[in-house]
Parts: sequence; C-alpha cells; structure tokens
Amino acid sequence: MISYPLDDFQCTFIIPPKPSMRLITDTFRFCSESMPLWNTISISGYHIREAGSTAVQEVAFTLANGIACVDAAIKIGLDVDSFASRLSFFFGSHSDFFEEIAKFRAARRLWARIMHDRFGARDDSSCRMRFHTQTAGCTLTAQQPDNNVVRVTLQALQGVLGGTQSLHTNSRDEALSLPTEQSVQIALRTQQIIAYETGVGDTIDPLAGSYFIEHLTDEVEKRAMDYIVRIDDMGGAPAAIEKGFIQREINDSAYMFQQAVDNNTRVVVGLNRFTVEEEQQFDYLRVDPAAEAEQIGRLQEMRKGRDQVTVENTLEALRSAAEDDSNLMPLILDAVKAYATLGEMCGVLREVFGEYGSPDVL
Repeated sequence: MISYPLDDFQCTFIIPPKPSMRLITDTFRFCSESMPLWNTISISGYHIREAGSTAVQEVAFTLANGIACVDAAIKIGLDVDSFASRLSFFFGSHSDFFEEIAKFRAARRLWARIMHDRFGARDDSSCRMRFHTQTAGCTLTAQQPDNNVVRVTLQALQGVLGGTQSLHTNSRDEALSLPTEQSVQIALRTQQIIAYETGVGDTIDPLAGSYFIEHLTDEVEKRAMDYIVRIDDMGGAPAAIEKGFIQREINDSAYMFQQAVDNNTRVVVGLNRFTVEEEQQFDYLRVDPAAEAEQIGRLQEMRKGRDQVTVENTLEALRSAAEDDSNLMPLILDAVKAYATLGEMCGVLREVFGEYGSPDVL
C-alpha cells in the first residue's frame, strides 16, 4: 500500500500484485540500461514490523518480497547481476537488544545465500544486503515521552551493531505529534554521539563470535527460512498475500503482543509499570492550518502555468504503455517533465490496472 499526497487531498493507491511487479521490473530494466548507479528500490520490512510482526517474520516476509522482485526481473530476461547490486532493504529496530542485532545479521547472511545459491549471482555486490534502519515508532509511548530518548538510543545502537548502512532515529514525541524542532535535534544528536563518540561503528560486525549472538543469529535465520519455504510452496509472496497468509501471521503476532502488554506480562516502562500519577506537560508541535491552504495555492498556480495539452498527451501515452508491454518509466518521466501531478499519473494507472483489495484475514 502506497500513500501519495495527491492534488489537494490525501489518497491511498493500492496496486495489485501483478501490475506492481510490472512497475518494479520496468524500473529495474530502465535503470540497468540508463541509470546503472541508481538505487532502484527499497524493499521494506519496516511497515511489516510496525504492524505487529515478530523479528523472524519481518526478515522472512521482507526477503520473500525481495525474492519475488528478483524472480520477476529474471523472468523478463534481465541478468541478475545487471540489477541486484542496486537493491536495498529497510528494517525496523525494536526493543529486544540482542534479538534485533541477530535479526540484522541473519538477514544479511540469508540474503547472500539466496542470491548466490537460488539466483546464481556471480558478483559479490549482487549478494550484499544494503539496508537502512529506522527505530521503532510503535514502541514509543505518549506516557513519559522523555523515556523514548532512551528507547531510540538503544534501538539505534542495535542497528549499528547489526551492520546497517544508514539510520533514522525517531523523535521522542512520535506518539504525540509530528516532532518539534527540539525533539528532532535530540534524535539527530543521538546518531551523532553514537557515530563520533562511542567508536562502535569503527569495527565490522563487532559482536561476531559471541556464542549467544551466533546462536541467536542461527535461530533467526533458520526460522525465517522455514517461513520462506512455506511461502514458496504457496507460489511466492504475491500468492501468499492473495491468500491472506502473511496478513494473518502479522495479525496474530500483533494480537499476542498486545495481550502481553495488557496483562502486564510484558513490561512497557511508564505504560503498565513504573507509572506516575500526573503526566508531565509536553509542548507538542501544532501545524498551522494555513500551511495546507498555502500548498493548495501553489499547486493551483502550477496547474495554471503548465501546458495542459502536453500534460494530457503524456498521460495518454502513459495509459497506452500501461495497456501493452512498453516500459513505463520513460513515459512516467515525460509526464513528470510536463508537470503532471502524482494524482493524475496514479489515476491513469489505476484505471488500467484496477484497485486491489486485501482479502479478509481476520
């Protein structure tokens, strides 16, 4: 599910599995030929984890999606080494310190084996997992929000120790509002202290060799691979989504976690234990409603100044390409250059591809 700010309203564009693979493979082909150093796609597990999956499920479902992307590209004739080195991944970093580090290590190891053994990648760069990490928004609490600074610090450290290439630290007021400038600065300084004062980024895989970490890494890898085999047996990630399997697994895990919090068997500091009678006052960000009107006005001015005939021609060309096997990327770029909006481009693709509705999984 992809959310775009479309024209003067927010719209959610849900792409069916087959057309979504078309967009992905068109991007792979276009970039391998015209932009070989462009990072084509970020295969995300963050939203999977934020929805309530376990660490093992996050690895398994994310890599299953990656497998589907690579498999689709190979099926249209692309050589794996022509695009695989530009793939990247995106994971969350949650609260179980050692499990999260093991998760990152297991994901890197598992992807390397999948690319080499399953897809026959020859280049080492095709087997490397480059990934971004974001600290876990769903672990942050509205109660005692300053506690979130500690949570984010530990979660950021986990990402570094697990081998992340880039990092996003959430702000302490995530559960309350968009972050204030002060909260953003604290989040940024958290990264900078880890990077420049601790030295933890100076050594590759610093926890390698620890019996506990190695055992936990093996366990996460094994259990994630078991999931991937089950998904393969269903016909791959798109088929597993169509069947509602992945959604059910995530829903069940989210429910079990919330039950543990509600019955106090899982401690969340400041929420179900170590609470205070009166919460501190927090000066959260308030967005000026005038900002919305200003943005709508800018959009309207842009539309007035563009060549509407050119816009309509590019959108019609995009529609024609979507209806046949032409690569969509050059047509999308033409539409962008003509100042077609995201809403207009997505509307064309929606008309051709239709809208996908997730099966009832509850």
